[in-house]
Amino acid sequence: MQGTVATFDQSTRGGSLLTDEGMPLAFAAESLADHIRHLRVGQRVFVETSPTGTVTAIQIWTPR
Repeated sequence: MQGTVATFDQSTRGGSLLTDEGMPLAFAAESLADHIRHLRVGQRVFVETSPTGTVTAIQIWTPR
């Protein structure tokens, strides 16, 4: 699914996002792809979640 970064803490590398369906999700640093060093509020991302709704992976969305 896709979403938009709502908050990002540079020191912990965790934050929250809002999915395109309007669901708020928190994420931990462990869910960020290795190449991600910083996220901006409003930045578009791809999000993968577990069956329980926990964010398992975030990748930066780039338009083609």
